[in-house]
Amino acid sequence: MSILENKKVIIIGDRDGIPGQAIEECVKTIASAEVVFSSTECFV
Repeated sequence: MSILENKKVIIIGDRDGIPGQAIEECVKTIASAEVVFSSTECFV
């Protein structure tokens, strides 16, 4: 059981940290979680 089961997920990654695509790949391992937005931003 995961806290992301049956949830819609918004992902905002960091260019110098963990990119959004990497987080999205982890979330995709949970079959019932849905990624509705994923982006990698540069916070300067």
